[in-house]
Amino acid sequence: MSLDADDIADLYARHARQLVAFFARRTYDAEVAVELMAETFAAVVAGRARFRGSGDDAAVAWLYAIARHRLADWLRHATVERKALAQLGLEPPQLSDAELERIDELAGTAELRARVADQLEGLAPDHRAVLQLRVVQELSYEDIAARLGVSEQTVRARVSRALRALGQGVTEAQAGHHA
Repeated sequence: MSLDADDIADLYARHARQLVAFFARRTYDAEVAVELMAETFAAVVAGRARFRGSGDDAAVAWLYAIARHRLADWLRHATVERKALAQLGLEPPQLSDAELERIDELAGTAELRARVADQLEGLAPDHRAVLQLRVVQELSYEDIAARLGVSEQTVRARVSRALRALGQGVTEAQAGHHA
């Protein structure tokens, strides 16, 4: 079964905001989130005849599969595109402050940042330190190992454990927030 114009309009009405939030949480850029949402729906329109599911759940799953592919494509090409635009002296259209604030509100980025900050404070000092060096300062594992006087394997293990603990803590805090 393919999707008709009414089906797509209904998908847009019910899921456009959630898609913007989905993209904003992953790109940390409201303007990119809006652009990716638009590209996702353009792909839905272009590919509507290829939709083979039946029912709303299948249509929503298909929509988010397309969204994930758009996000993956953006992640692969974002650096190259930004450099090309800069070389050409072009600027993408800018969203207003009100639009940016609304997207941040929809994505819940302020609350997410607060939860991440809280969870970072609760990490063991050695985990917090390796995350600071690896994620914030973007040092290589080799440089971190030299700086801390431990093996590169130890650094990798600490970073992995720290990220796992941070992710688990944020997920639990978020689940508690929605309960």
